[in-house]
Amino acid sequence: MNSSQDTIYAQACENISDFKFDERVAGVFNDMIKRSVPGYGQIINTLGDFATKCVVPNSRVYDLGCSLGAATLSVRRKLDGRNCTIIAVDNSESMIERCQQNLNAYVSETPVDLICADIRDIKVENASMVILNFTMQFLAPKDRETLLKNIYDGLLPGGLLVLSEKLTFEDAPVQSLLDELHLDFKRANGYSELEISQKRSSLEHVMKPDSLQQHERRLNAQGFSHFSVWFQCFNFASMVAIK
Repeated sequence: MNSSQDTIYAQACENISDFKFDERVAGVFNDMIKRSVPGYGQIINTLGDFATKCVVPNSRVYDLGCSLGAATLSVRRKLDGRNCTIIAVDNSESMIERCQQNLNAYVSETPVDLICADIRDIKVENASMVILNFTMQFLAPKDRETLLKNIYDGLLPGGLLVLSEKLTFEDAPVQSLLDELHLDFKRANGYSELEISQKRSSLEHVMKPDSLQQHERRLNAQGFSHFSVWFQCFNFASMVAIK
C-alpha cells in the first residue's frame, strides 16, 4: 500500500479549505496517518487479532470508513476458512479506488464487498465485528447515536465494536499536556509548524472529537454493557464495546 509523502500543507495557503478525503489526500494517506496518529500501526495490527478471537463463522465484518483498506486487510488475513464476508464502506471515490487496488494485491478466500457510500446509509446485519477506525469523529455529533444504534442492532450477541478516535479531555491541564505531546510527535515525524497549523485550520470545522466519557455514555445508551479502552497514546485511543 504505497503512497507519496504528505506535503499537502507544506506551502502557505491564503485560503485554507475544509479537509476532504479527496484524491490529494488519498494519494498521501498512508504517510499522513502514520505521521499524524501515534500508535496507528499497532491499532491496525491488533484489529486482525481481535478478528481471530471474535469473528464467528458465516457472519459479516463491517469496516465503516475503510479509507485505503488497512483495517480490512488486517482482518481479512485472519478469516480464511470461516465463510465470512467483509463489508468495507467509504464515501470517497478516490479512497475506494485505491482500496480496491490494495485488496487486489492480496489473495484471500474471504470476499470483500467494497461500497462507495455514506456509512449512515448502510444497514448493519449479521455482524460479529464492526470497525470504526477514526471515522465517527468526522460525522456530525447529532448522527453518532443513530449510527451506533444501527451497529448495536446489527451485531450478533457477543459481537464486537472497535472504535478508534481522537479524544478531548474534560481536565484542561491534561488536554494541554497531551495536545503538546501530540504536536511533538508530528514535529518529530517531519511536519513543519506551517503544516501543523494549516492542517489544524482545515480540520477545525470537519473533525469534532469527543471525550472518553462521552463515548462511554453514548455506547451505554445504545445497549453496550461491556466497554474498555484497550489502547491509548496521547490524545488518541481505541476502544472496544461488546454486545
